[in-house]
Amino acid sequence: MVILVLNCGSSSIKYQVIDMTDASGKLLAKGLVERIGLPEGDLTHKPVGKTPFELHQPIPDHTTGIKLVLDALTDPTHGVIASLDEVKAVGHRVAHGGEYFPASCLVTEEVKEKIRSLCQIAPLHNPASLEGINAVERVLPGTPQVTVFDTSFHQTIPAVNYMYALPYEYYEKYRVRKYGFHGTSHKYVARVGAELAGLDFEKAKIITCHIGNGGSVTAVLNGKSFDTSMGFSPLDGLVMGTRCGQVDASAITFIGEKEGMSYAELETMMNKKSGVMGLTGISSDMRDIDHAYNEGNPRAILARDMYYRRIKKFVGEYAAEMGGVDLIVFTGGVGENSSEMREAVCTGLEFMGVKFDAEANQGARGVNKLLSAADSKVKVAVIATDEELMIATDTYNLVK
Repeated sequence: MVILVLNCGSSSIKYQVIDMTDASGKLLAKGLVERIGLPEGDLTHKPVGKTPFELHQPIPDHTTGIKLVLDALTDPTHGVIASLDEVKAVGHRVAHGGEYFPASCLVTEEVKEKIRSLCQIAPLHNPASLEGINAVERVLPGTPQVTVFDTSFHQTIPAVNYMYALPYEYYEKYRVRKYGFHGTSHKYVARVGAELAGLDFEKAKIITCHIGNGGSVTAVLNGKSFDTSMGFSPLDGLVMGTRCGQVDASAITFIGEKEGMSYAELETMMNKKSGVMGLTGISSDMRDIDHAYNEGNPRAILARDMYYRRIKKFVGEYAAEMGGVDLIVFTGGVGENSSEMREAVCTGLEFMGVKFDAEANQGARGVNKLLSAADSKVKVAVIATDEELMIATDTYNLVK
């Protein structure tokens, strides 16, 4: 069974075509659409056994990006399938399932409506996922689709960590609570990282750092999510590409009153005009921030330092919550590729038992590798996340 997996992020689309005839999955092609909504977009298509293909052009929205992906998959030169009829199922990563979806499920109109109802608290991701679902329905009518939710892994977080100190009636009426995101990635890299470090996943204290245009840190205690930095929506926690992350709510109401902004305008400001984009006025892409940082741009220096420092703060917080830590894992677009970020976060954590290997860290990009010294009490690793394989597996199990 050939399965197309679409992972639509706030400014990117990761995709894979996987043949699930073998339960372990055989990768046929993978690729990445990046810089969606920026002046110049990129498509990198990597078919197995064929020459990679790159396309550089403006990609204004996710619908355009998905169309480019489907064109690449069926191209006579660098495609991997003769026609889209070969795709028997499509699996989608969806950011927010609320309390509706404790597990993956087949797409129905009711499922789509529930995903749509959650767009207000996941405005960068759920709409992108719906675009992907609707685009596939137009191009592959009748093909089963499955949604895999980022929130499912975090359903084990205890109430003491997921509740807010707000009037309890708002939880009862509206289910206002922490949900957490990137759960598929956190679960995967925690398990793979534990194996790499020689730890028992079910008996370990692990902190996973999924760092990209959006980012979150999760405490994984004895194989289960125990706490995580994102909250009711993906807005909370870290400094991100366009999201402000953790901020005093009174600062937002103060700005809204002074500027005469509506609730919708405040949501847009916090989700799409803040983060490193808002701090620098340059870009939401950390590669652009790195370039400006190296040129000595003071706002880029401030933004990157804040971006790194917030990650470190959550690592320390979760180590305290779990009573220690055995393993720190970095993953995601920035986590897998930025040696500077990994070193900045781990420097100064010697008091926790971290002995970071700066030499091993250099050049570690998109690989699974230990970044700590052999005698380090706390292990550090970079793990290339594979959310797509987990999504393909759920899709196969539901469709077969």
